[in-house]
Amino acid sequence: MNRLLATLALASCTIGIHAQVQGMDEFVSGLMQKMTLEEKLGQLNLLPGGDITTGAAMETQVGTLAKNGQLGGIFNIKGVDKIRELQEVAVKRSRLGIPLIVGMDVVHGYETIFPIPLALSCSWDMQAIEESTRIAAKEASADGINWTYSPMVDIARDARWGRIAEGSGEDPFLGSECAKAMVLGYQGKADGTDMMNNNDRIMACVKHFTMYGASEAGRDYNTVDMSRQCMLNYYLPPYRAAVDAGVGSVMSSFNIVDYVPATANKWLLTDVLRSDWGFNGFVVTDYNSIGEMPIWGTGTLKSASARALKAGTDMDMCSNGFLTTLAQSLKEGTVTEEQINTACRRILEAKYKLGLFNDPYKYCVPSRVKKDIFTKEHRQTARRIAAETFVLLKNEGNVLPLQKKGTIALIGPLAHNRANMEGTWCVAAVHEKYPTLYEAMKEVVGSKAKVLYAQGSNICRDAALQEAGAFGKQTPRGDDNVLREEALRIAQQADVIVCAMGESAEMSGESSSRANLELFDVQHELLEALTQLGKPIILLNFAGRPTVLAWEKKNLPAIMNVWFGGSETGPAICDVLFGKTSPSGKLSVSLPQSTGQEPLYYNHMNTGRPVKEGADRYYKYQSNYMDVRNDPLYPFGYGLSYTTFKYSDIRLSRGTMTSTDSITATVTVSNTGSYDADEIVQLYIHDKESSSVRPVKELKGFQRIHLTRGESKEVTFTITPSMLSYYDYDCHFTLEPGQFDIMIGTNSTSLSRSLLIVE
Repeated sequence: MNRLLATLALASCTIGIHAQVQGMDEFVSGLMQKMTLEEKLGQLNLLPGGDITTGAAMETQVGTLAKNGQLGGIFNIKGVDKIRELQEVAVKRSRLGIPLIVGMDVVHGYETIFPIPLALSCSWDMQAIEESTRIAAKEASADGINWTYSPMVDIARDARWGRIAEGSGEDPFLGSECAKAMVLGYQGKADGTDMMNNNDRIMACVKHFTMYGASEAGRDYNTVDMSRQCMLNYYLPPYRAAVDAGVGSVMSSFNIVDYVPATANKWLLTDVLRSDWGFNGFVVTDYNSIGEMPIWGTGTLKSASARALKAGTDMDMCSNGFLTTLAQSLKEGTVTEEQINTACRRILEAKYKLGLFNDPYKYCVPSRVKKDIFTKEHRQTARRIAAETFVLLKNEGNVLPLQKKGTIALIGPLAHNRANMEGTWCVAAVHEKYPTLYEAMKEVVGSKAKVLYAQGSNICRDAALQEAGAFGKQTPRGDDNVLREEALRIAQQADVIVCAMGESAEMSGESSSRANLELFDVQHELLEALTQLGKPIILLNFAGRPTVLAWEKKNLPAIMNVWFGGSETGPAICDVLFGKTSPSGKLSVSLPQSTGQEPLYYNHMNTGRPVKEGADRYYKYQSNYMDVRNDPLYPFGYGLSYTTFKYSDIRLSRGTMTSTDSITATVTVSNTGSYDADEIVQLYIHDKESSSVRPVKELKGFQRIHLTRGESKEVTFTITPSMLSYYDYDCHFTLEPGQFDIMIGTNSTSLSRSLLIVE
């Protein structure tokens, strides 16, 4: 360790964490005084680690750059030994010994994989979500990672967009709660002391700032155009929540905002993020987004790099624009030394907050690998949380839960498909460790029931489409006629049929937009054939997005959305199928009747010619479709249980309130069925009189409660002025007097109502 690091290490033994934080400015200033321009620009350079073989880090491009002080960080390299070796190059062989920040897309788990974020949001369980990212941080940090590109908090209202899988759905309130929970799980306390003081916390990076989830036509990397009022009320709140939770870094998005690429948008990165919200971390680009700016038609790599820096971007991922062009731009006066220093300071401060200057190898402890990664305890937690995310959509005749008896036919291309259980964005996954649904079901039923399996079909008839959606997670292809005949043969021997069908894992996620959201052709044909046997069928719908299940709802007795539940998907599904756990998930997205309804979301504006909610026929000269209903097939907040719940009328503590006080709204919820279960009680509000048109309803609160059979509980929400306020035409956060509908219920359409007057 060089003299600079040794001095700081000695000082840290005699001062507390608070003093360390206070000393950050002095330390970073002292270090920057020693840095050349080239070394400062090096700190702004972020590259992928590539294929580094242990013992050969110096022979790689990133090794050479690290030695020369031209690399601030690396990402997506796995293995504590490889990471330590590269860190040693940066610390021991570069002139100033500045450690690297090491990132990875730890989106929903490291080796213990949790459900995709969209599924996690369907648990509406913030404690569970925080626990999932706490474990992800523990595992990733044990393998040398100290920075994750998560959470993704983009509000997504269009199911055609594949990256809806990575976010928390369509609602800003629920999305904000999920964002806070995930940041706290990764980083710990908002003041940053957990990261500095421990080696099992990592820095979060909220993404993609901003409005990426509103890509036109649901097509990835596409343009975005919306009013600032819409941004402030619906798309920005989850980012603000992450900033308020202390997130250490922010990733800018690929799209344009007000016709300016987000990466170079000063209003977004400086005026909103830093001046208005008080963000004091650093901003990193998405992959090569500066390099893509010339394709937008906004200049050369040099001019794009200068624009990005001046707008508030601090670290350049992969384009090498900062490293190779900013020195020339400085000479030409296009950028200033102060702007370069500001960006460099923010990167160094992030490393200080992680404690890397105190101990560059705090995340490189080989003994932690066996102790902290993919442990029995972590797997048990992943299994429990996954079971909370499944959404029971239909259960006609109480087909579920299944009994462990007779013969069960398990059919479908996802029934015995190891690589496709965990879902998209699992960079560190180890597929061979994860059980399939078929393996889990055989273990769970044991000798009490017979389980027969058949693949039944390919994912889709088009081999090229199936290959495009595989991305390394192949599903074996066979002759569809032969596969179907085998499935029908075993189904005829069974008492009940369980179908594991839907998308493969990489058919949602980045670069996985879909124009048709229905079940793929050969799977649908197989399902149709199975219904002709006259036996009960349970569809387990694997999906990373809302899909169209109109035919399935009409023709099948039971449907459960299982999304992609992570490494413990199989056991968790069995826990719910066989009644060990009652399903409790609620949709965080609206499921459409038809793809043509997209974008579809519950908190839409009214029109001057609306049709009644749930209208089941066409009305001429009204705002509706001729060929499909307006409402979703399954609404936001929807999800069945094995039990039933009854809600009382709403009791308001007062019928009026002012802009300076609050009231309470209370309901009694009773478990009127035969199973102990969880219920998610939801509060919605509608502003009936406002200067701007407001949504028909907005989620403003929820509580997850547990009720035993026959038990009743009072659930109370406190309604505050901020819950009734919104950003008006002039972008002022305001509360206007008038009438408000207060609504509480089990989903966004099954609600009791009461009227509140704000004076």
